Amino acid sequence: MDLLIDRWLHVMAGITWIGLLYYFNFIQVPSMGKIKEDGSATAITKFIAPRALLWFRWAALVTWLTGAYYLERSGIGLANAFLLKGTAAYIGLGVWMGTIMLFNVWVLIWPNQKKVLGMVEATDEARLKAARIALLASRTNTMLSIPMLFFMVAGSTAHMSIMISF
Repeated sequence: MDLLIDRWLHVMAGITWIGLLYYFNFIQVPSMGKIKEDGSATAITKFIAPRALLWFRWAALVTWLTGAYYLERSGIGLANAFLLKGTAAYIGLGVWMGTIMLFNVWVLIWPNQKKVLGMVEATDEARLKAARIALLASRTNTMLSIPMLFFMVAGSTAHMSIMISF
């Protein structure tokens, strides 16, 4: 039961994380030009984006932690996944991509978005640079999300079929 609840939390946090990632990359960022022309960018940058980023970064962390917990408790092992050992190799590729994505969220996207949104002081030049870094890290995460999800599901399937055969 413990693993079932953890897996459910992992999936729900992951849906939240990737859903917000797709929202930022496919809806908010492409719409910002028109939103600025319309004069409603302040509502997005002052109210919506900070709250969405709060959920985004904490969903990323909860997804990673519940995934690591699941790997340890299920017998797969986080170390085996990171080292791509045996049946953990497939899920390990997903773990590596998820870890890179988590790093991008907390080390590249969030600190730079605080500058872009004016939550910390920055010159106009620093804001432009921060926006570019955050955008590239976010686009990288979008591209990594598809193979990450594939390997996480493939890894779970591979591990389960080996467990069943014994």
